[in-house]
Amino acid sequence: MQEREIFDERQEVKTANYSCPFCRERNDYDVRWMKRTKKKVPPRNINEHDRARFQKSRDYMVRMDDQLMCKNMRCRKRFEIPSSQSVVFI
Repeated sequence: MQEREIFDERQEVKTANYSCPFCRERNDYDVRWMKRTKKKVPPRNINEHDRARFQKSRDYMVRMDDQLMCKNMRCRKRFEIPSSQSVVFI
């Protein structure tokens, strides 16, 4: 059984405040997330192991963007999103 059979996927954009490590300017950036919500009904024709896996599964979000571009017109350098979680359980 694959995750697509358990979850519905939808992209979301969330705003986060980061500072550029090069120019030290703080700004709000849009970060893309893939939101996976558990389906209401388990898929048909699954065995007991997959049924237990479906029961234990929870909604979660996975960050899709790893890097951002500085919004300062003089800087415009790319930097990694600092020490943020890449997976968040809802």
